[in-house]
Amino acid sequence: MRQMKARLANRSPLDLGALDLAALMGCIDHSVLRPDLTQAEVEAAVDVAIEWQTATVCCRPADLPLVVKRVRRSLVGPTTVIGFPHGAHVSQIKQREALVAVDQGAVELDVVANIGALRGDVSYARDELASIVYAVAPTPVKVIIETAYLTPEQVEAACRVAVEARAAFVKNGTGYSPRGAEAGEIALMRRVVGPSVGVKAAGGVRTLEALLQMLTAGACRVGATATAAIGAEWQARGPEALKAALAAQPAPAAKTGTSPSDEQ
Repeated sequence: MRQMKARLANRSPLDLGALDLAALMGCIDHSVLRPDLTQAEVEAAVDVAIEWQTATVCCRPADLPLVVKRVRRSLVGPTTVIGFPHGAHVSQIKQREALVAVDQGAVELDVVANIGALRGDVSYARDELASIVYAVAPTPVKVIIETAYLTPEQVEAACRVAVEARAAFVKNGTGYSPRGAEAGEIALMRRVVGPSVGVKAAGGVRTLEALLQMLTAGACRVGATATAAIGAEWQARGPEALKAALAAQPAPAAKTGTSPSDEQ
């Protein structure tokens, strides 16, 4: 357990110059959330995560006991989702769901914020998240803010809400909203939360190129179902793909002047 927690401890952007297959797999939360999955399909998906030694398996709440048992002798952490996928559950229900998950062995929780509140009454969203974070401490909470429904200003405000609630991560989406992760949005989230809060990208990350794009934007964790394909792609052309991803990073904007805020 101690070794597993050490693997999950990073919140900062990755040192991409030192990226190898183990580090790449160590930033993937292998997603097993599709609503139609059978038990046999869940078991097969968990075995993929164990084979590739991903950071975690993120599963449906009802599958958590099975996942905890199956990953027990591995370095893969069992995690689950709370208030998924809409975030509009009664607050007490979300908190109880979170507590049950921790009791069953979840080492992290991906909690969907109340999306409507993030577009209006942010104090409600903040209070709800803070109560969940407090209830399950020290289990890390990733707050899903579902950016596809938010303006850039609302994304910034949602990230600040998550930080104020003492969340460990902010996450762009559930993977079930109108669009997936976008590099510009991930970069915005990272700028708001800084290096001490994690940023997780999820939705549409199905290739090595897409995953590297999220990492160069500032994500330190990525939700993915195509883990085996991404791993095989790295084995085939990892250094070449990484070099291309780093070359595609936009250069920092040049400063035209200085101000007190520039120097803080």
